[in-house]
Amino acid sequence: MGSLSSPVLLVLFLASAAVIWYAGIKLSDNTDVLSERLHLGSALGGLILLAIATNLPEIAITASAAMAGQLGVAVGNILGGIAVQTVVLAVLDAAGVRPRAPLTRLAASLVLVLEGALVIAVLGVVVMGTQLSGDLAFARLSPAAVVIALFWVIGLLLLNRASKGLPWREGGDAPGAQPEPRGHSKGKKEKAATGKGVSTGRAALVFTAAAVATLVAGVVIERSGEEFFARQGLSGILFGATVLATATSLPEISTGLTSTKLGDYQLAISDIFGGNAFLPVLFLLATVISGKPVLPTAHHTDIYLTALGIILTTVYVTGLIFRPQRQYLRMGVDSIAVLVLYALGIAGLTTIGG
Repeated sequence: MGSLSSPVLLVLFLASAAVIWYAGIKLSDNTDVLSERLHLGSALGGLILLAIATNLPEIAITASAAMAGQLGVAVGNILGGIAVQTVVLAVLDAAGVRPRAPLTRLAASLVLVLEGALVIAVLGVVVMGTQLSGDLAFARLSPAAVVIALFWVIGLLLLNRASKGLPWREGGDAPGAQPEPRGHSKGKKEKAATGKGVSTGRAALVFTAAAVATLVAGVVIERSGEEFFARQGLSGILFGATVLATATSLPEISTGLTSTKLGDYQLAISDIFGGNAFLPVLFLLATVISGKPVLPTAHHTDIYLTALGIILTTVYVTGLIFRPQRQYLRMGVDSIAVLVLYALGIAGLTTIGG
């Protein structure tokens, strides 16, 4: 990419972002259709399929960086993306909620609180893993990467059990929350696809094509964007934590807006929390590909971004419990707090060395 002119790099970056946005919509729609027709629902298989589908750009960038031996890029991509994807909830709060009420008030559910707790727990293991020796590895695996993957799987099993009912009043849903059950938008998408004559085979074909397009675009957007923005004076750390993380979060924005438009506010938050809990699992992929522990190579900036992700997630978990009523600038007070904290966090990031 270094031999290309800046205008060409910018065109490649923007074109890749457009592909990720459009393919992300197709991935989401066809994931829901396949989930309904294969009776995956909110079962373990459905949760894994959705997590992989919405994080294909991050998977592509992580695999590409690991194969190139750029472990710092892999770590920064994963941890920088978590904070940005949490900020996506503020975008959904401002743009996608009808009737006018804070997103966390309409979506309040103990299951979502558990999902947020899983994100925090996984990120806690990430911080611990960064402090381990880089020599701790066996069969191309590192203890931290394996424990993160185990935490994620165990968390999914517990969430799957919680989705079937909790020993709380109203099954863990707050009174006055969304009237229809979580995930109802998936059924609506499947009915719409059936009405248009979309077969299961066609849905699978579109899903595969969108997945391939997203994977390719993910690699191109990282290579072209890093080169272009470096020429503009933006450091690799800031690029990964802001521009690249935002670009790779486009699938979450598109799917979240669709869910909130259909009144499935719980699913919108669940997709973000679920994706954030899955992203650190990619350290296992990076470790296997590179053949060496990845987390011990993390910089101070990566640990800083991990802490920022924990803080932002905690704010929304608190919002789900306290259910704010008032809105400011069309957002709940929790979303405003997240935006302020994220802005302060990125400002602080520029002062950190290494």
